[in-house]
Amino acid sequence: MKKLAWAARGMSAVSGAVLLGTLMAPSAVADGPGSTMDPSSSMVAGKKCGARDVSSAAPDYVNFNTPVVFRVATDAQGHSFVNDSRNSGVWINLGLLANAPTCITDSALSVTEANPGILYITLLAENGVLHEAQCATSNTPFAPSNLVAACGSGFSILPNTPVV
Repeated sequence: MKKLAWAARGMSAVSGAVLLGTLMAPSAVADGPGSTMDPSSSMVAGKKCGARDVSSAAPDYVNFNTPVVFRVATDAQGHSFVNDSRNSGVWINLGLLANAPTCITDSALSVTEANPGILYITLLAENGVLHEAQCATSNTPFAPSNLVAACGSGFSILPNTPVV
């Protein structure tokens, strides 16, 4: 019985030392040689860089047969997707658009009260920079085949972003 207690104390000490070493290791050592670190983001292969987030905007269009809701969702890997309620279940990767940011941590939507109108998609990247796309709405729901044309030049950086 005494041998078992001694072994348990020894394992406890070794586990504590390993944990302490792991917590104190500099990030460069943690990345290791051959790391896939991208200098423009803190995303390392397999690690999370974004945050789960959902935003929605519902225009008060009077000339649509059904209510319209636009949604943007982000995942823990920092990707963002848009959904048009008229195209149920279809989530379009916003990475299709020109200048799309990566490592998204927050999103916002707004839409003008006209048909056709403008859907404003604002994404906050992990580095604190806001990116905005302006997409023309119409009687045709957004789909992967028409989103690029609807959003023209894609995303642009909002100057003087206060979140850094």
